[in-house]
Amino acid sequence: MKVIPMGDHVLVKPLKEEEVTKSGIFLPETADKEKKMEGEVIAVGPGKTLDNGTLSVILVKVGQNVLFKKWGGDEVEIDGEEYKIISADDILAVVER
Repeated sequence: MKVIPMGDHVLVKPLKEEEVTKSGIFLPETADKEKKMEGEVIAVGPGKTLDNGTLSVILVKVGQNVLFKKWGGDEVEIDGEEYKIISADDILAVVER
């Protein structure tokens, strides 16, 4: 299924949470885990229409990893996979490795 976000929204696939910590401790599924704030951009909307009729520019591109607000966006399930639809304003940074 192809999903195209509306306005200034971005479809993000959150990165999987680590099952093992860096020190080698296994985290069971029932462990109280923090919400992951990083994900890969899957699709980008056309931009929000401004008062003067032009579209705002969205600075992220498909394939980039981004950091987003912990409680920003809406969780959705598409073809059995978990995603978030996030306003461009809720994206805090692009991650480069």
